[in-house]
Amino acid sequence: MIHKTADVSEVAFIGEGAQVWHFAQVREGAVVGKQCRIGKSAYIGKNVVVGDHSKVQNFATVYEGVKLGKKVFVGPHVTFTNDMYPRAFSEEWRIVPTVVKDGASIGANSTIICGVTIGKYAMIGAGSVVTKDVPPHALCYGNPAKVVGYVCMYGHKLEKEGKEYWCEICQKKVKL
Repeated sequence: MIHKTADVSEVAFIGEGAQVWHFAQVREGAVVGKQCRIGKSAYIGKNVVVGDHSKVQNFATVYEGVKLGKKVFVGPHVTFTNDMYPRAFSEEWRIVPTVVKDGASIGANSTIICGVTIGKYAMIGAGSVVTKDVPPHALCYGNPAKVVGYVCMYGHKLEKEGKEYWCEICQKKVKL
C-alpha cells in the first residue's frame, strides 16, 4: 500500500505487504522489505535498506548509507547522519555506512551519528545521541548515549546473576 501523496522512486523496491504513508519519500535504489511500515513524512534515502517487518515512524530521516535489519523500530523524528565532516561547499562528501542489526529499537528524537553499528535487540532511549557502537541487547540513552543496562529481545530490562543475565518477565537467560 503506497499512499497517493507518497513519493516513491520507480527504481525503489517495496516488498509485499509494505505500507508507505502520507508524504513519505523513498528514493532511488532503496529497498523496503516485506510487511514494513514507513510512516507519515518519513524519508528513506538513496540505496537505504529497510529489513522485513521493520517500522520507520513519522518524520524519521534515514539517509543514504544506512542499513536496517529485520524487525527494527525507528521512532518518530529519529535522524541518521551519513557524513562525518558535512559542509555545504565540500567536494569531499563521503558516505559513512551505519548498520542497525535485527530487532533493535531507536527511541523518538534520537540522532545516530554515521559509522556506528547498533547490535541485535539493542534499545536506544528517546532523545539519545549515539556516537559509538552499541552492543547487542544493550540499553543506551543520553547525550552521548551510554550503556546503562541490557534488555531481552522484547525490551525488558535484564537482571545480572553472576556472569549471566536473566529476564524476570520472559523467564529466560540471555547470553551476551
